[in-house]
Amino acid sequence: MRRKKMVLSLISMVILAWIMTPQAYGQEKAKEGTSLTIARLVVGTGVENSEPAGAAETFPASTEKVYCFLEATNIAKDTEVSFVWSYGDKEMLKTTLPLKAGPKWRTYANKNLRGLKGDWKVEIKDSEGKALKDVKFKVE
Repeated sequence: MRRKKMVLSLISMVILAWIMTPQAYGQEKAKEGTSLTIARLVVGTGVENSEPAGAAETFPASTEKVYCFLEATNIAKDTEVSFVWSYGDKEMLKTTLPLKAGPKWRTYANKNLRGLKGDWKVEIKDSEGKALKDVKFKVE
């Protein structure tokens, strides 16, 4: 009887270990050499309930502030990313935020537009300064 309990306990631990792996949740491990995957990168007029709101590619000049929402997955280790805001060819703002290790992390940064019409870009860079992804938008 005691042996049967030990075997059942061992089987339970193996099943629990399998359930806790990222693959069991439909998440693939990060490719070797990459520490995270950017699943979503969106610019909008706000963030509500941890989701982007008012997402668009073009904003009226009356828009005071926009938000860049980032969802990262397969984060191998605690790290930081930078949101680099550019107006035309000029860097306007750089905001560095943490990402914690795990299957998914969401964060966002915002920028006051100050009525500047034209082409904008937000580039996401890793802790080493490598560009990971960007999103472009226009203010008219």
